[in-house]
Amino acid sequence: MKNRDGGDYEGKKWDVYVYGDVNIDLVVPGVSSLPKPGQEDEVPVMDTYVGGGAALFALGIGKLGLHPVFQGEVGDDCYGELIRKEFAAKNIDDSLLGTSRTEKTGISISFTNEKDRSFLTYRGTNAGISIDKVDIEGVKNASHIHMTGYEGSKNHAAYLSLLKRVKAETEATVSFDLGWDPTGEWNPQIKELFPYIDVLFMNETEAIHYGRTKTAQEAAREFAKDCDRVVIKLGSSGSLAIENGKEVFLPAYRVKAVDTTGAGDSFNAGFVYGFLTGKGLEECLACGNACGALNVTAYGGNTGFPDKEGLKEFMGKKKVEETK
Repeated sequence: MKNRDGGDYEGKKWDVYVYGDVNIDLVVPGVSSLPKPGQEDEVPVMDTYVGGGAALFALGIGKLGLHPVFQGEVGDDCYGELIRKEFAAKNIDDSLLGTSRTEKTGISISFTNEKDRSFLTYRGTNAGISIDKVDIEGVKNASHIHMTGYEGSKNHAAYLSLLKRVKAETEATVSFDLGWDPTGEWNPQIKELFPYIDVLFMNETEAIHYGRTKTAQEAAREFAKDCDRVVIKLGSSGSLAIENGKEVFLPAYRVKAVDTTGAGDSFNAGFVYGFLTGKGLEECLACGNACGALNVTAYGGNTGFPDKEGLKEFMGKKKVEETK
């Protein structure tokens, strides 16, 4: 398998190396208010899913037929066992997934309704996540590495160091989802990372904050001066990308959304799938848009995510609809 830059992906143990958070999502749909103290309310359903941004990305990549490895940690409990079973079902190598004897698997309870979502989260084993734990020897066995978990100046130096090592010591291409900055710092030093990133992901709000611009498009153009591919997720509006001066915008696929959990991670998985299988920039965006759209049609962060044939069928059907 060749990537779009002509790199050779043959002979690698894994297609994608993923390090980061994995937890259990307990989704309670249709909740408009929580019971008051001393009261008990009933709901028609509660569902349990595997969650965590890095894990949802890996699940999507595996569902599309590629072979990822996931490095992270779960507890020695029933939820950790459930996660391992789900990884096995989705073609994810869990040989780098550790088991803590002291901490429990993280849990996030999601209360959803048609207008909004709210969460109660126990980080558990996710509290120990540190990019310093990524094994560069393991990355050498992968064609690509996907990074998340950036926290501004708190771990900027560690990310910069790892990115430099990945480029110098491995053949892996790199995708990076910077994500939301809860500190509000929006570290301007992020530009130091860009030359080492092959695919940079942000959503519209993150791009405006990091770029200190009025629009995500302006930010993307600025970022593209130092980064090979800049990809901005625009939610229900679609997505845009810039590569080697070429700028592409694609509107979103129209679907009925019931749960937006994991939409961004699903988009990332679709785009990286396209990137690793040699597709052009516009088709990579289309894969990302399609995976993100399908994912929001079902509760849970990966339930609606398509397999390879489902993705092809959905995109083909939408093209036919556009020509009518």
